[in-house]
Amino acid sequence: MRVLVVDDEPQIVRALVINLRARGYEANSAASGAAALVEAAKHPPDLVLLDLGLPDMDGSEVIAGLRGWNSAPIIVLSGRVGGADKVGALDAGADDYVTKPFAMDELMARMRAVTRRASSGTGNESAEVRVGDRLIDLAAHRVTDADGAEIRLTKTEWGLLERLLRHPGKLITQRQLLTEVWGPAYADESGYLRFHFGQLRRKLEADPARPKHLITEPGLGYRFTE
Repeated sequence: MRVLVVDDEPQIVRALVINLRARGYEANSAASGAAALVEAAKHPPDLVLLDLGLPDMDGSEVIAGLRGWNSAPIIVLSGRVGGADKVGALDAGADDYVTKPFAMDELMARMRAVTRRASSGTGNESAEVRVGDRLIDLAAHRVTDADGAEIRLTKTEWGLLERLLRHPGKLITQRQLLTEVWGPAYADESGYLRFHFGQLRRKLEADPARPKHLITEPGLGYRFTE
């Protein structure tokens, strides 16, 4: 697998390249946005590790440039802690976001997760998904518990749940969920999400107060973990 590391900090690039190659990855690097786009065109990557604070352009612009022709997973690595930066990168097309400093083992786990999603196409294409002891049939729009009894979901709950289940592990931003389920006029109504995900957890999670599957990333969005 070819990984493109895009960062203008030589120490970080060196550490990442050494660790990636030690784990059997082919690793190339670029220190600017323009160089990253050129390198990606010459040697199309299977995965991109991208810093947002580049000297010539914002990382979100690089994401947009790559997404015009390349579908390789993109993991943003950045010291920016602001929610707006994270949401902007994810909305631009990044698959995940890791804040610096990070543990190499965590990064490798994130890489494996986004790679699995990419290799399966658009996400989890199975018609049936398990959430704890609940069996969710996406084709039939039916949820049953361990005893086979049906659990009813509203149309809105289905809309939210399907978007998470079809992209397991992927962080879906609040804005994306609100826009796709309610429409562009509701893009800032985060209270809607808190209410409906609370309802979904009561119906699907063994312990709604400590969810294991329908996870909130504060200020960012939601993700489904198997």
